[in-house]
Amino acid sequence: MSDDAIFAGPALRRLRKREGLTQSAMAAQLAISPSYLNLIERNQRPLTARVMVQVVERFDFDPRSLRESETVGGIDGLARRLADQRFAGFSIDRDEIGEVLAMAPHFAAAFAQLYDTAGEGAGGEDPLAESRREIERWRNHFADLDAAAEELADELRLSRADIGTALVERLRERHQIALRILPREVMPEAIRRLDLHARQLQLSEMLSPASRNFQIAVQLAQLEQREAIRTLAASGQFQNEDARKLFERHLQGYFAAALIMPYGRFLRACDATGYDFPVLMRRFGVSFEQLAHRLTTLQRVGQRGLPFFMARLDRAGQFSKRFAGASGATFLESEASCPLWHVHRTFERAGEWCVQEIAPDVAEAAPDHWLTVSRLTEGVAAEGEAQFAVVVGVEARFAADLALARGYPLRREQAQPIGPGCRGCHIAGCRQRSLPPRNARLAFENHQRGVTPFRFGAEG
Repeated sequence: MSDDAIFAGPALRRLRKREGLTQSAMAAQLAISPSYLNLIERNQRPLTARVMVQVVERFDFDPRSLRESETVGGIDGLARRLADQRFAGFSIDRDEIGEVLAMAPHFAAAFAQLYDTAGEGAGGEDPLAESRREIERWRNHFADLDAAAEELADELRLSRADIGTALVERLRERHQIALRILPREVMPEAIRRLDLHARQLQLSEMLSPASRNFQIAVQLAQLEQREAIRTLAASGQFQNEDARKLFERHLQGYFAAALIMPYGRFLRACDATGYDFPVLMRRFGVSFEQLAHRLTTLQRVGQRGLPFFMARLDRAGQFSKRFAGASGATFLESEASCPLWHVHRTFERAGEWCVQEIAPDVAEAAPDHWLTVSRLTEGVAAEGEAQFAVVVGVEARFAADLALARGYPLRREQAQPIGPGCRGCHIAGCRQRSLPPRNARLAFENHQRGVTPFRFGAEG
């Protein structure tokens, strides 16, 4: 089946009822048989390009509404919401989610909207969550920005030897803006500043070469992709202006990464090296965090990369970034991370790669065996710098040819079980457990003390 096949039965059925037509009458106007229209409405046949053109022309119909499931992020978007521990007892699998999206997309959209706005009070939804929801609705792939970045990269003839020089020359020749590197004492609270009066892009001397190039590319995104980014943001359904601005900032970074790691060249390098992260970082002059972001975006039709997720955590296990992309990694939606996940070890192992097979405590139908790779971030080299751990992961079934997977068995039974933080985890016998599961019925024995402080049964 083509990636572009559209199953839009409910939307077509609502259109027919709105127009007051029987299936026979609508089928006649679309030049198809009533039985074929019946199959389309029941999602047993896709809507072909020819029929779609007829629908648009004869009924003044907006074809964008035919992909209604995308408003909630498709199956992955709805699955991420249903991964909330409040729904853990229902065991809703991806097949059921797909059925709901196919047969009752308006109901799914209503549930998603209620979920997204619930619990935030009068102030509205958290802008970070709202921005991330829009990113995931696109699966963190923005084809137009990728194409524009690739075209500019070809124009600049970027190579691993002169990326920085090419970016600086673009600023100077196209925008009459010079680059100036300033001492830390001159820019103590900033890493990048555009001084239009002096026609300077000012960067902190504390930035690494990879971060310096990235910040120049972000400035180019602001100057040359302003309208494209605003158009993308305008298509979002934001309730909060801060969320829209966060989304625009994400798109600026997206273009910058796509400029430094052009889609076709980057994907070919991934395939040729077996996604060898150290080699890719050197070849494109990027940090691991920049590389991790880019790995989640490789979803061009007909030219897809592996479906990676990425996340960034602090020492307390709090997520400051998490992008599922096309991975289907619903376990990232937890309120806390599991201490048994090796991503936490990176804080004591600067410069090392922490590789681990994990088996998240998730619904039976969800992917439950992953290979993850984590590393401490390389940020501004300053005293008191915040530290974060960055992790990328891919389903173990895709990981056999990865360079960093060599030597790992990639067998589900040998993977480390992890939970969504102790309050949401129901894995029994975990010696690392610090809290009992939420709503679980605790079990007590007066004559025996187990190795874990909490024993529990079914939810109460």
